[in-house]
Amino acid sequence: MRIDNTDRKLLALLMEDGRQSYASLGQQVGLSTAATKRRVDRLRQDRIIRGFGADVDPTALGWNIEAFVEIYCNGQIPPEQMKEFAAAIPEVYDGYTVTGEADGLLVVRCTDAGHLERVLGEIRTHHDVVRTRSAIVLSHL
Repeated sequence: MRIDNTDRKLLALLMEDGRQSYASLGQQVGLSTAATKRRVDRLRQDRIIRGFGADVDPTALGWNIEAFVEIYCNGQIPPEQMKEFAAAIPEVYDGYTVTGEADGLLVVRCTDAGHLERVLGEIRTHHDVVRTRSAIVLSHL
């Protein structure tokens, strides 16, 4: 699917505030409300817009520690298998396959240091994981 500059502007506006009305969006990009809705519907249908959600402060949910966990595996692990492994751990917020020495990078959210230690232990006991390396987030820039 090819997108034009108007689509790019709409996407930027929606990434900034996904709750904007079609009228407001259209006004900002120079389209009617109906034309804006058609474009947004097409972007959703083509899976360029994959969904809308709330950006919630993790500490409001008790997730006071965030860490990046590099995982190193035995041999080659297919991305789908790594995805299943990460999905089985509720504290894994996001995950990636990466280039470099590590095979994957997980973003983990925990309530406290003890909770993080237990989650790291769970990750390390997976039969494909050889070792991990972690970095705790101090602040978001």
